[in-house]
Amino acid sequence: AALQALKRKKRYEKQLSQIDGTLSTIEFQREALENSHTNTEVLKNMGYAAQAMKKVHENMDLNKIDDLMQDITEQQDVAQEISDAISNRAAFGDEFDEDELMAELEELEQEELNKGMKDVRLPSVPSTSLPSRPGKLFAFNFMFLMIEACCKKRAEDEDEMKQLAAWAS
Repeated sequence: AALQALKRKKRYEKQLSQIDGTLSTIEFQREALENSHTNTEVLKNMGYAAQAMKKVHENMDLNKIDDLMQDITEQQDVAQEISDAISNRAAFGDEFDEDELMAELEELEQEELNKGMKDVRLPSVPSTSLPSRPGKLFAFNFMFLMIEACCKKRAEDEDEMKQLAAWAS
């Protein structure tokens, strides 16, 4: 009975393998048919598109299109020339030499900078001897004094720049 059951099992396995192969073949055929149908639809739609493009283009003449594009380009050039002409400064005040004006401006800036350098006050040097190893409080005070001096200098520089800007305009 066991031998018969084993033979039956082998037969069923063989039938299962054959059925599986048949199903694979059918699945392959189904996919090929779907692809063929899709390709047919794509080709048909491409034909419709080609016909539509022909219909649209049959009233167009390449020479007319080239002429139209040249006209557009010419009109764009004219518009650019007009825009350039309008946006160029009028020649008012051009009687001065730009290089001379720049040299004079640089000279004035240098004078202002020199005046500012005369008013720079450096912190006084301590008359007492410094400790061999400064404490944290000394380092903090020193940093505070340096920051304060920088802030004053920056404020003075900003005031000078405002004065120079007011003078220049």
